[in-house]
Amino acid sequence: MSAPHKMVLIVRMDLNMSQGKIASQCAHAALACYLRGTRSIFNYFLTKEWLLLGQAKVVLKVNSETELVSLAEKAERAGLITCPVMDAGRTQVGMGTVTVLGIGPAPSSKIDTVTSHLRLL
Repeated sequence: MSAPHKMVLIVRMDLNMSQGKIASQCAHAALACYLRGTRSIFNYFLTKEWLLLGQAKVVLKVNSETELVSLAEKAERAGLITCPVMDAGRTQVGMGTVTVLGIGPAPSSKIDTVTSHLRLL
């Protein structure tokens, strides 16, 4: 059996989005990460392994856009798939507002080097 894999979805809490809005933005991030994971050979195999192992997803929270951007940069430096979600601006937040950051799929231990200090939503 392979090492555990996961995807994390990191939500900005400073935007005061409703639970439904958060769910929608997380869905956008998860789909974007999955699609990005199928576009290169290396990530393709990681993504397929994640699919076979149950598609684990963990939702975490941050308090600001600055914190989210910092995590995205750190994840990119670690070679992880990153997908920030920018809202269309039709409902609760302004157009272009970054609401959620998706990271992964990847081995859990690699993602944890970037996100282990964050709390669950």
